[in-house]
Amino acid sequence: MDAGGEFRGLICDPTIGIQSKGVFFGDNPFKFSTPALMSQMSLSSLVIAALQFFLTPLGQSAFVSQIIGGIVLGASFVEGNTLLKKMFFSKKSSYVNQTVSLFGCMLFLFLVGVKTDPSMIRKSGKKAVAIGLSAFFVPLLINTVLVTVLSRCIPMEPALQKSLLVVAALQSVSSYHVIACLLADLKLLNSELGRLAVSTSMVSGTCSWFWVVLVFAVNHGSGNSRHVWMTLCLIAMLILIICILRPILIWIVRHTAQEKPIKEGYIVVVFLMVTGCSFFGEVVGQHFLFGPMLLGLAVPDGPPLGSALVEKLDTYVSNILLPIYFVVSCGRMNLGVIEMKNFGVLQMVGVVGAVGKLIGTIVPSLYYKIPLEDSFCLGLVMSAQGIIEVQVLTRAMLLNMVDEQSYTIMVISMVLTTGTISPILKLLYRPSHRYMTHKKRTIQQSRRDAELRLLACIHHERTTPSLISLLKLSNPTPKTPISFYLVHLLQLSGRSSPLLVAHHPKRRRSSHSSSSDHIVNAFRSFEQQNRGTVTVSPFTAISAYATMHDDVCELAATKRAAMVLVPFHKHYMEEVDTDAAIQSVNRNILRKAPCSVGILVDKTVTSKEDFRSVGVIFLGGADDREVLAYALRMAGNPDVNVTVLRYVMISSKKTSYSSKNVKEKEMDDFMIREFRKQSEGNKRHIYKEEKVKDSVGMVEAIRSAEKSSFDLIMAGRRHTGAESPLLAGITAWEEFPELGVIGDMLRSSDSDCSASVLVVQQQVLAGDRAVPESPKHLMKSSFAVVDIPKDGGGNKVWPVSS
Repeated sequence: MDAGGEFRGLICDPTIGIQSKGVFFGDNPFKFSTPALMSQMSLSSLVIAALQFFLTPLGQSAFVSQIIGGIVLGASFVEGNTLLKKMFFSKKSSYVNQTVSLFGCMLFLFLVGVKTDPSMIRKSGKKAVAIGLSAFFVPLLINTVLVTVLSRCIPMEPALQKSLLVVAALQSVSSYHVIACLLADLKLLNSELGRLAVSTSMVSGTCSWFWVVLVFAVNHGSGNSRHVWMTLCLIAMLILIICILRPILIWIVRHTAQEKPIKEGYIVVVFLMVTGCSFFGEVVGQHFLFGPMLLGLAVPDGPPLGSALVEKLDTYVSNILLPIYFVVSCGRMNLGVIEMKNFGVLQMVGVVGAVGKLIGTIVPSLYYKIPLEDSFCLGLVMSAQGIIEVQVLTRAMLLNMVDEQSYTIMVISMVLTTGTISPILKLLYRPSHRYMTHKKRTIQQSRRDAELRLLACIHHERTTPSLISLLKLSNPTPKTPISFYLVHLLQLSGRSSPLLVAHHPKRRRSSHSSSSDHIVNAFRSFEQQNRGTVTVSPFTAISAYATMHDDVCELAATKRAAMVLVPFHKHYMEEVDTDAAIQSVNRNILRKAPCSVGILVDKTVTSKEDFRSVGVIFLGGADDREVLAYALRMAGNPDVNVTVLRYVMISSKKTSYSSKNVKEKEMDDFMIREFRKQSEGNKRHIYKEEKVKDSVGMVEAIRSAEKSSFDLIMAGRRHTGAESPLLAGITAWEEFPELGVIGDMLRSSDSDCSASVLVVQQQVLAGDRAVPESPKHLMKSSFAVVDIPKDGGGNKVWPVSS
């Protein structure tokens, strides 16, 4: 008994061992800390991964699966299961798993900072700044008024009233990384909505962090002098990170050779910085997670350092260490203490806070003339909550600013809010709808005496010579110039937000564009050699493979390109398929491109080889007509020879055609007449028509064409009309359906074809988005002519960066 009358005592508990000798020596492994920790981490990861497997198809983000998994393995459920509690979650192991979970959270938030580009705050335009500030201050104001009214009108317990004020103060908090993770889960990072949401959340998130620090500083401890010292120490930490640690990190980046792996010693130095900043923050009274978060922001994002840290840590931290953190955090929840009255009050605060964010986002968005549907979707994104909000609430509970019941209710509120937002967003906002069009944007429908706009994607430097050869082949002249948009596609690594960088010759080179320098310089040199006939506009797109096609399709729609050229994912000298992710990008572009698409199978051996002899395989259909339209433009080049090989089926019976097939055949004949008319009297261009009986004869005819001395063979991806029986039975042998039957035959390893192959798919209109893998698909054709003016612009789409 102490002087104040309070009873104090000690509870003796036997120490727990570290390592077990094993079951064969009579030990129970679950009574030792190391095997207990391993079993908890395994079980946590397994349960959350299983939940994510089932919930992701329903449009749920990873956060919902993590919280539900934490609740399932948390105190509310484990307490009722004696066997589970005794085996996996004994109280003796709580110290170890809490330590590991906080260590995992520390590394996770450090990686959050590494993936974040702080310069985005400076680059954010007025639109993003206005929406971000409004999304923070409007819910803060609304919730403050609401809590004041509730406190006066509804009698409540002192603990709830105290918690209510803190919850209202923290309800306006939002996090850039939570929003970026949600957009990534929904595959919206590359969309217009995603880019604006990322910029907006950077502004709102910055305000949130300053507000959280202020709230904790005011409520933590007593005495003005203590607040002053804590503030001074926080400033000292910022100075230490900015003036000492960041220059060291920049030095590490400068002393790492380009495209070389980062040295292990440098990684160890960074880890020591992380633990040191965490220790310093804990000593001076700040949260030990705050220092690593700030240090992460100081790490230069992207390669070589940022990418190396994310590559080495991200998977392990996110899938192994982080699940145990959610189990420990949700273990503090106690569903049994919830009272319905308190649940209703706090749930009202949570709902009103979400509505406040929605209003705070929609109103300024409408002011900047963003469509109502897009403004509403942006408001939903800004209302999402995640691990950062959970961490803030956990800290508030540990400081006795929020009681256990309020903490439990607010975590449940977060799950309900985010769990509702994700499927609604997935249903309402589809990026591909932004660049779908009912207008024809094809080479066939473009005027032959006007500018031709082409957009080419490139993944590797080795594709550069063949693309330049194809540009030369396309006959750029002063009367028929070519606007060429080049997009160097890079995988998103070491950062959260995707980038689309435009390379301007008179502007300072971007730090993100160094990997594209050799490619850009090669095309700039070609532009200089063909001044007045070719205009090159290079870009670098840094994004995840799953959403990379959105960058390409949106740029093609904005620049009104007639064709997108993509390289085949597998190099002809490679025996194995090494770029399955690029293959997925190509297939997504085929399905969603707002114009025609050409896949180039490059078989050039040296960079000095130019395409001069072109063979066109024509069976009929929209894709073949697009190929022939492109060949007609090439035929104007005096250095190019074009040979059209048309294969017609021999039929012993009288063939009856449907009205659709009759129309297709008429259009095919019209295009053939156009070529024969243009090549009449020109010995460089040849038209051959060969009759084929069946699919066996068709294969023999293709094999014969392979042996011709062509530098480039062009073919349609799909073939329709009366000639389709020629391909019956061959489609079953397709290895790569994106090339079509003929393209796949010409590419195959047992083919004698030494020429490069260009497979073309004419634009798939908005009403025919579902592109089947079979070449028998019937296309609806229309002749809406698109007059493309010669300018470097194109219609702008929001968001605008100014």
